[in-house]
Amino acid sequence: MAGKKHVKSSKKVVKRHAKRKQSYSTYIVRILKQVHPKMGISKRSVAILNSLVNDTFEKIASEAGRLVRYNNKGVLGSREVQTSIRLCLPGELAKHAVSEGTKAVTKFTSA
Repeated sequence: MAGKKHVKSSKKVVKRHAKRKQSYSTYIVRILKQVHPKMGISKRSVAILNSLVNDTFEKIASEAGRLVRYNNKGVLGSREVQTSIRLCLPGELAKHAVSEGTKAVTKFTSA
């Protein structure tokens, strides 16, 4: 069995599953189909976009963590994430990201 290992304990066999690799590839394809329904994308292009999303996420998360440490707070909130987005993303892209994030937080808190 590829990906599964059997570990014998004293009484029963415990199955262990291989750790899942997180990917944004399904979301990338979904968004492409929303924007251009007839267009396709290669696996290599999806891999490149996936690494771009992961890198951007890492930059924003590390900047938000730094802001939490600078302000001696214990909780990373939406305000720190919003500020880190303003610092990491350029101009108009940051404005759109902040407005979409604000919309998502408002929708989440009202539900």
